[in-house]
Amino acid sequence: MQFHNDKDKIIIIDFGSQLTKLIARRVRELGVYSEIVSPKEIYKLKKFHNIKGIILSGGPSTVTKKKFQRIPKEIFKKKIPILGICYGLQLIAKLFGGKIKSSKKKREFGRAFLFKKKSSLLTKNFLNSKKAVWMSHEDAVFKLPKNFKVIASTRESKLTIIENIKDKIFGVQFHPEVTHTDNGKQIFKNFLFLICKIKKKWSVVLQKTRLIHEIRDIVKKEKVICALSGGVDSSVVALLISKAVKKNLICIMVDTGLMRKNEFKYTYQIFKKKYNLNVKLIDASKIFLSKLKDISDPEKKRKIIGNLFIKIFESEAKKYRKIKFLAQGTLYPDIIESRSSTGSKTVTIKSHHNVGGLPKKMNLKLIEPLKEFFKDEVRVLGKSLGLVKDINFKHPFPGPGLGIRIIGQITKSKIKILQEADDIFISELIKNNLYDKIWQAYAALLPIKTVGVMGDARTYENICLLRAVTSEDGMTADYFTFPKDFLDNISNKIVNNVKGINRVVYDITSKPPSTIELE
Repeated sequence: MQFHNDKDKIIIIDFGSQLTKLIARRVRELGVYSEIVSPKEIYKLKKFHNIKGIILSGGPSTVTKKKFQRIPKEIFKKKIPILGICYGLQLIAKLFGGKIKSSKKKREFGRAFLFKKKSSLLTKNFLNSKKAVWMSHEDAVFKLPKNFKVIASTRESKLTIIENIKDKIFGVQFHPEVTHTDNGKQIFKNFLFLICKIKKKWSVVLQKTRLIHEIRDIVKKEKVICALSGGVDSSVVALLISKAVKKNLICIMVDTGLMRKNEFKYTYQIFKKKYNLNVKLIDASKIFLSKLKDISDPEKKRKIIGNLFIKIFESEAKKYRKIKFLAQGTLYPDIIESRSSTGSKTVTIKSHHNVGGLPKKMNLKLIEPLKEFFKDEVRVLGKSLGLVKDINFKHPFPGPGLGIRIIGQITKSKIKILQEADDIFISELIKNNLYDKIWQAYAALLPIKTVGVMGDARTYENICLLRAVTSEDGMTADYFTFPKDFLDNISNKIVNNVKGINRVVYDITSKPPSTIELE
């Protein structure tokens, strides 16, 4: 990450947490510019120009070992306000002489209740007496560092919020960045405006002009191929690139055979007729299904799909003169689940086809203007670009398509079954005015069959799993609570209208511990 020295900012030091980008998002939501950097970059940084505050993220490491991720203690002498979250709190305590221990018996994962000990600027309008917060830790501070005070505790963690008011150093053991923490945004408000005293100067809409100029500076007069799927991410990228390079944009839609019912045709018509873009269709369904034959492992699926996409785009690029660039709609959640954006020790959750699934050697240079944005921020950009509502507010759909919603081996018959079931589910959501209340919804096929009875005859067919979640950012999610009548209706419709399914189940697991997609 390159530092922008022309504006006041908050920097977030990434120790490998899956939630680091969510911290940056919370800061940006409040109208403040933020940048994520690695611990290594902090060691190299000589000037702290315009840095008004520093946030230390959580992470999978532990300070109880001899070697642990740290930052130079000299940073604390610069009198820049610092907030440590989870691992960040433990690191602060360690560097200032506190004691940290790991406990297998008194771990805190999930909801915990915070109890106020003292008043603090950090907890103003956040903590009156008792507050529900979200925890995820085994290590805990058990001896307070010198010159620090305890602000709040939980039943298991006595030193849950600590502060050194003189040096403007604060630490919280819980995660205020996730929605599971009640009004966690207030912690960031207090840190930014009461402690750092930074002003609101950032918004998503203002980034549109910056992105267009950056694309233009990179591409110059060269042609760009854009991978257009019809989802909001690739659609916003296509419109951004079009604004930057005009007629030098070639949108390519690849039919993998793994799209939703009728989605391919609809997307083509919108971008060809409404936006007058140069859109080329490629039917690659046979080669995709051939390469995916007998493949069950989800990581292999993603990598096969990612590699095939690139090969197709590179092949198409050869048909045009001097094409050097490939644009795609990679978002930050794609990156953070595939790898760390800063080189920190982030655990890989799954390789997204457009990140971890890409080949190591590519002839085309990638342009990913949305890689620092979350889905809801992309929708704001889409609206400002005039993207039609049907696409701008379409539920997220994975690049590998139905390939990762068919658990196990992929066949033509399974694709057909799933397309029909998914179409019924989504259509009923729209019909019942539920679609816009849900972050993401889909149908999937599980890799098992069960016995059923239809017309007094025995059936042995597929299980259809339905998934619908609410979320703000896709990093955490809760299942949507449907009325019983809706579930009864949708189950009957799928079983009665889709041959090959005799059982429908509904997934009521949150993220975490699960992910939104099954694979």
